[in-house]
Amino acid sequence: MRIRTLLIYVTAASGLAFVAPAASASTVAPGGNFDLSVWELQEPVGSPGSPTTIPSSRLQGANGFQDAYFFTDTRDGAMTFWAPEKGVTTPNSRYARSELREMNRDGSPANWSLSGTHRLNATLRVVSVTSNVCVGQIHLGTGGPSTKPLLELYYRSSGDIVLGTENSPSGGQTSHPVGHVPVGRTWSYAIGVSGGHTIDLTINGTTTHYPIPSSFNGYKQYFKAGSYNQSSSDSTTKGARVGFYKLTVSHR
Repeated sequence: MRIRTLLIYVTAASGLAFVAPAASASTVAPGGNFDLSVWELQEPVGSPGSPTTIPSSRLQGANGFQDAYFFTDTRDGAMTFWAPEKGVTTPNSRYARSELREMNRDGSPANWSLSGTHRLNATLRVVSVTSNVCVGQIHLGTGGPSTKPLLELYYRSSGDIVLGTENSPSGGQTSHPVGHVPVGRTWSYAIGVSGGHTIDLTINGTTTHYPIPSSFNGYKQYFKAGSYNQSSSDSTTKGARVGFYKLTVSHR
């Protein structure tokens, strides 16, 4: 089994028992607290249709990359992602994002089969959100022309947590209400697949399962996590800010 761990510490939050970070953890870049050797960062800046990406080699270490869109929250050490409503987007999306994309340790893009068991675990809080933000994805990799996700986990400004599962690689998404957490409150999720046919979702310890349509069988997958804002406007001050206290990936 291969386990990729980004967690160095986690913080105290209402209803959850975590170990508080050392004081120095709040004064370094995210790479000083988390193992970012298996992630690449996409930010909402760059040329139209071509957002800037930061490779894992620049993210690693206490003096690694950070800026206004990706930084350590000095109050609690959270690895924080900021995505405004106005920002550079990919050609296939209208929304800006500050988001990690799973990579292999050799620097190549992660691209794993549905067979086996794959899981992304996170502890986080949505600090602010205008309307709706995607905080975790399983996205399609190679295997066909589709650029869709297999699933997206959304957090809405109402506090509702909603899982969106894609109906087929051609599109169409079904929404599943899966929880409710007030804005600013810490919560946890796990998204994954098992046995090649099942989506496994856990929200604050409660697990549900969803079938994977056979039309996805030819596709490989990868994880994404961060702040993928789901609203757009001309504002650079409105948007979604998300802080992560734990992020682990495992494959077996």
